[in-house]
Amino acid sequence: MKVCFSPGEACRNAIINEIKNAIQELKICVFTISDDQITQAILDAHRRKVAVTIITDNDKTHDVGSDIGLLSKNGIQVKMDMSTNHMHHKFMIADERTVITGSYNWTNSAARFNQENIIIAKEKEAIKSFVNEYDRLWKIMTDYY
Repeated sequence: MKVCFSPGEACRNAIINEIKNAIQELKICVFTISDDQITQAILDAHRRKVAVTIITDNDKTHDVGSDIGLLSKNGIQVKMDMSTNHMHHKFMIADERTVITGSYNWTNSAARFNQENIIIAKEKEAIKSFVNEYDRLWKIMTDYY
């Protein structure tokens, strides 16, 4: 297990590193994505034929700087929580071998200013629990257009 904190580049770099190392699949479940460096790494993975899917929340999708529309327009399948509640998770599963989770928002502010954290885990039981949650949410969320 590895732990990273922000502000600073540690969390962002750890997320990007796991995205770059993905071979087959990335399951991303985050409240918002507006960090262009992370977005670029996701797009690069998609272009490498990594199967990328994203679950996010509708409330932040149309904020200035949101990259969800860009990711969708580039062929990444996105599903969204359209309820009055928030899908506030922040986790990613890479190749069902690694899970990243924590308070860290995938935004520039998280890297530059906020006190946030991530944990990178490779324990099979933890990964299985996150895969189960992702798959459960995927079934109930709405396709993003």
